[in-house]
Amino acid sequence: MNLILCGMMGAGKTTLGVKIADKTGRRWYDTDGMIVDRHGRISDIFEYYGEEHFRRLESNVVRELSQKDDLILSTGGGLVLRPENSELLKKNGKIVFLRASLETLIGRLKIYEDRPLLQGDSSILAAKLSELLKERTPIYESVSDYIVDVDGKTAEENAEAVISIAKECFASLQPTERR
Repeated sequence: MNLILCGMMGAGKTTLGVKIADKTGRRWYDTDGMIVDRHGRISDIFEYYGEEHFRRLESNVVRELSQKDDLILSTGGGLVLRPENSELLKKNGKIVFLRASLETLIGRLKIYEDRPLLQGDSSILAAKLSELLKERTPIYESVSDYIVDVDGKTAEENAEAVISIAKECFASLQPTERR
């Protein structure tokens, strides 16, 4: 069984994915990282081929990873918005929504310039994020098996919280076992 981390960009999916994989001895994959390795920068994909092409690439990665077992997956912020992606992931995994407030996300994302959905004047970052958060949160909540509120906690605390609530994903592994 896989453990899948979903949530808004800046919620900590990559950071927590690495920590959880280290603590459980599981392999970790980042869907956005796989796309970058295979196809180039996400901002370039959006610019030259469009968001729909990028979403198809995400679905291809999901099909591949959903065939594997005992993984920790950090997903792109929009990946589970496609029902086919969340359905595939749920067949062999549990989805954890890393819920973060608008303030937390703004604080984490204002330093990034390579987020395609946040391009433009930095003064409108809050408005764009607020809109995305309002649109996506109900979907994240509906597809997730667990929700972890990440505001005001360290990455270490959040990783422990995910591990403690998603025990069924880790039942077959001992903390020191490596795969």
